[in-house]
Amino acid sequence: MKDLKDMGLEELWQLFPIILKPYSPVYAVRYNEEKEKLLNILRKYNICRISHIGSTSVRGLTAKPIVDILLEVPEACDFDGISCLLQNNGWIEMSRNNTEKTLDLNKGYTPGGFAERVYHLHIKPSGDWGELYFRDYLRKHYDAARQYEALKLDLKVRFEYNRDAYTNAKSDFIVKYTQKAREEFGARYLPAE
Repeated sequence: MKDLKDMGLEELWQLFPIILKPYSPVYAVRYNEEKEKLLNILRKYNICRISHIGSTSVRGLTAKPIVDILLEVPEACDFDGISCLLQNNGWIEMSRNNTEKTLDLNKGYTPGGFAERVYHLHIKPSGDWGELYFRDYLRKHYDAARQYEALKLDLKVRFEYNRDAYTNAKSDFIVKYTQKAREEFGARYLPAE
């Protein structure tokens, strides 16, 4: 069986298509379990905030059955050390942006397809991140959540085997409602001085 790192984008998209499932309370349970594991693995690091984000964090919303986690650390944090520790504990580094000091890892992607539990971990410097505002807006505004769900269901039909196109086609909606959330909620996620 071919290793994931040896596969091209088209092969990966075939192996890991867009799958949408009805909301399940198990997502919150899985987030909390993984949160505890991450805090234990990274106990020597100063974790500023850890949050369940993405569609699985919004009760009642159809979602990809992937738990997204935002982990915020001080800007001067040792990203190499964090990545190494996480990779030694089953995470796969997917992308890194040294300029913006961000790191994306995942767990649950296997050469045979998705595992039972799949996670995306987004590590960023402590900040006022749009993902938190977007999540909160969808939690509070049922109509916006339903519109987002309808959009995702439509895009899944069109882009089931093209994750990048699926993600890009959602971006205008996400930007629009993240801005509305910032207007409504103010600077609720600004880091403490």
